[in-house]
Amino acid sequence: MTSIYSSAETQATGAARRDFAGAKVMLFFGGSMAILRRDHSPGIPWPGCLDFPGGGREAGESPETCAIRETAEELGTLLRPCDLVFAAVHAGARGPSWFFAAHLPAEGLREVRFGGEGAGWCEMAPEAYCAAPDAIPHFSAILSAYRRRGA
Repeated sequence: MTSIYSSAETQATGAARRDFAGAKVMLFFGGSMAILRRDHSPGIPWPGCLDFPGGGREAGESPETCAIRETAEELGTLLRPCDLVFAAVHAGARGPSWFFAAHLPAEGLREVRFGGEGAGWCEMAPEAYCAAPDAIPHFSAILSAYRRRGA
């Protein structure tokens, strides 16, 4: 199940803010997105699938801090809390996961520096992600819900 919140509502989601597994960012550069390919490490969910930047929570992090740190580690892209314009919480097997959206200028793609987590990264249109057979299904659903909101 996924619950979608506005930016203001993310402050009022109590338990999901205190106890969550990780955070992801639907990272837009103009009309494209930065998409990672998951590796095949033992125990990784959805091995080899298309992924959004983000990952597991470190002790004491807020959902926003987790998403910002992971995006910097994986793509070298520095986000600010005010860049996170959307939030959704998905109840996963490992606990709640947060999904954010951030929109940066298209030229920011030139600054992306792959950090080595996963098998690589690419630029992809949101509709191509949603249609890809190797996209993570609940990620596609969250991206589709975000786009229906006028993003």
